[in-house]
This record gives sequence, C-alpha cells and structure tokens, in this order.
Amino acid sequence: MLRVEDLRAGYDGGTVLHGITLAVPAGEVHAIVGHNGAGKTTLLHAIAGLVPPMAGRVHVDDRDVSGLPAHRIARAGVALVPQGRRVFASLTVAEHFTLPRARRRSTPTWTVRRVLDLLPSLGRRLTHRGAQLSGGEQQMLAIALALLTQPRLLLLDEPTEGLGPAVAQQVRDVIGTLAVDGVAVLLATPQLELATGRARCISVLDIGRIVATVGGDADRAAAALVASLAPTTPLGATANSIAVLTQCRPPNTADLLSRPDD
Repeated sequence: MLRVEDLRAGYDGGTVLHGITLAVPAGEVHAIVGHNGAGKTTLLHAIAGLVPPMAGRVHVDDRDVSGLPAHRIARAGVALVPQGRRVFASLTVAEHFTLPRARRRSTPTWTVRRVLDLLPSLGRRLTHRGAQLSGGEQQMLAIALALLTQPRLLLLDEPTEGLGPAVAQQVRDVIGTLAVDGVAVLLATPQLELATGRARCISVLDIGRIVATVGGDADRAAAALVASLAPTTPLGATANSIAVLTQCRPPNTADLLSRPDD
C-alpha cells in the first residue's frame, strides 16, 4: 500500500532523512521508533507532502506521489494525525465533524455514526468545544477527523504523547481496530511499548537513518532499539551489529485485536 524508496528530505538545504526505505501493506501497523530529533516527524511530513523530498520516491497504492502537494496526496488516501493534535479550540465536536472532505470517487467507509461507535466518548461531547476537551478526547477527535477523509493510509505522529495509561491504551486499541479494517497505519513514537503493543513491524530511526527493522516482538525490538540508540556506538557499527533482521510477519486479525500489551 505504502512504499518508500531511498527517501531524502530536510529543511532549508539541510538533510534530515538519509535514504529511508520501508513498506506498509494494507491492514498492517508499522512503527517508527526513535528518540526526539531522530527524524520521525520529518518522515511522516515528507510522506504526506508537507516536506518536499530531495530525492527518492513515495508510492501509495502503486501511484507515485513523490513531490505532489499535500492536498493531492490526501486525495490519494493519505491522512495525517499530527503531533499535538491541533483541533480547533472554538469549534464544537459536532462542528469539527462537518470539516473533513472525503476522497473523490470513494464510497464512505467511515461515517460520523461509525466513528462515534469506535470512539464513543466523543458522542458524549458533541456540544463541547475543542478547548473544553481533555488531551485524550482531543486525540480521539483528531483521529476521527482523519478517518472521515476515508484514508487508506493513516500517519500517526506520537499519538499517545502526554496521555495517561488508560487513555493511551484506548488509542492502542483503536489502532488495532483500524488495521483489522484494512487501513495501513504508520505511526511514529519514542515509546517502545506502543510499538510492541500493536505494530507488526518496527523500524528504528536514528539520526535520519533506519538502522534496524524487526518484527513486533518486544524482546527483539527492545534489543534493536537499545543497540541503535547506544550513545557510544558509531552509527555504522550499530547497523552492522543488527545486520540480520527478522522478517515482519503478515498481520493476523485475531492477534491484532487480542494480543496483550507488555
């Protein structure tokens, strides 16, 4: 569904991403894990068209969207839930629901009713303004708005940032449900527990380079993460030490819904 090949991107002539290559099939959750400043947000923004690529290709459903403006990439079925949620403080939840525009020629899969079935807390807050919502409710609203555009690829930038454990678990559950529904999910997070809780594949991003890609097994992913972020290990040595990478398994519906979080 999503295929990124040798992607390079940055700001004001400076390179942040150095040859990123990854793939996310439909119905799979792929996590990008790395410390702050590793390039996670830049990667999602480059895929979404908010940061123009310097080199490389981005394909969505075998369509080359490299360098297209963000609104055209959105029409291709890509939705971004940005870090910090960014809902409108003065609009009610119900008013927010009137804003998204679905892709052309798409049969609505996600209606307001279905979104409220998935995120029932929003149904109890329809008349509340964005500024009156809790952080968790704002995150759910941001996800809801993305779903109402009928995405086939959902980009989530640190979706559990600043949330308590119970609300963070709700977000993890929603992510698993979306994958079961066939949505490809690419999420960026510094939190290994979020990645191992739902992702089938985990890529470790360090200084703009993917230094490891592993299956969503907690022990193996933890070892790769610790090795890749070790401050005393040169990047080249780190990559060599994890040269044998596990094959990411195809998604399993029952497992996505039921697997426990560590």
